[in-house]
Amino acid sequence: MAPPRGLGQLLGILGLMLLALVPHLVAADCECGFIAHSPLTQKQAQEHPGPDQLLFTSMLESRFYDVQNISRDGTWKRQQYNVSARAGRGEYGKTFATKNVYSVPQTGAVKDPSQLGAGYSDSTNGGIALVVSSALTNDSVPTAELDSARSDMTFGTYRAGIKLTPVNGTCAAFFWYFNDTQEIDMEFLSREFDVAKQVFPVNLVIQSEASMQAGYDASKTGTFKVVNLAFDPTLDFHEYRFDFLQDRVRFYADSRLLAEMNGTSVPTSPGHLILQHWSNGNPLWSGGPPEEDATMTVGYVKAYFNSSDAKVQSSWDSGCQKALSKGSNDTVCEIPNVTAANSSTGGTFFNTSDPNDTEKNNAVRLGSTWATTASALLLMLVLTCL
Repeated sequence: MAPPRGLGQLLGILGLMLLALVPHLVAADCECGFIAHSPLTQKQAQEHPGPDQLLFTSMLESRFYDVQNISRDGTWKRQQYNVSARAGRGEYGKTFATKNVYSVPQTGAVKDPSQLGAGYSDSTNGGIALVVSSALTNDSVPTAELDSARSDMTFGTYRAGIKLTPVNGTCAAFFWYFNDTQEIDMEFLSREFDVAKQVFPVNLVIQSEASMQAGYDASKTGTFKVVNLAFDPTLDFHEYRFDFLQDRVRFYADSRLLAEMNGTSVPTSPGHLILQHWSNGNPLWSGGPPEEDATMTVGYVKAYFNSSDAKVQSSWDSGCQKALSKGSNDTVCEIPNVTAANSSTGGTFFNTSDPNDTEKNNAVRLGSTWATTASALLLMLVLTCL
């Protein structure tokens, strides 16, 4: 017996909504790694010769817009520490606090934005909020930092979907870090944004021995470039990316090449990822402090890389050889390039754990399979009933 017409229509809508909510997960094991293809145009490839295809053996994928509570995510660590004005070369100190890093729900604006924390009012897309407060605490600016738990990251492609603050006086950063002389940065100074003139610079930096000798002023070295973005980064999420290769670093925004740096300044040690939002009143850099609370929102992070950990390398090798001996399909997964059209969600994800973590991967694939199957069955039922 068919359900009433109104109920049938409702079930149809619910079925379509459920299908839309299924994560973009690929049913592949990726035991032999991940291939990143260079998104360079033919002209860019001629100007920047290098490998067109890169293989990485480990990964870290975090869909922050799906994370309910970042404090429970062992993949990432919220930071709490102080930096004096003198040490930070600013007019004020910086107080990094865990309370300034928190999860924001994805499903529309909340009724009471104050429940989300200071400085956040738009929760439509969801993600992790990193807040810089306008209220000083003991002559220090309350700031925010989130670090990856893994510190074995070497050559790889590192990507983050970020919506920046329009509030003047902060520095938002997405970077890879080993120490102060081995660091790859993408930094955004909100005081430099000019909507009327369509000026939205990104500062691209490799900190090195040379920059240390210049007082940590990389602008006096060959590994500092300022590039204007082709969009307003405060209006929506965009993907910021750097490919850390053996002899060069390439920077991108929505898979469009911004700059390339090479030479002896390219890091050689393993490191970890950092998302940071801060201000210390330095008029030559962050400016500020902001006159109102400012929020940087991170929707996702994707990292496909080679690990410096011998056990991880051995696990990858044995897993790949085993998969190849069985004639498994999809042992190598191709990483699609994200564009402005899908930068708010990050496009395709393979799963949310390391490919060598069998137990966790099985749970992820089971959950994805169940969700997809349930959605399909519900939709088939709805269509049958209508």
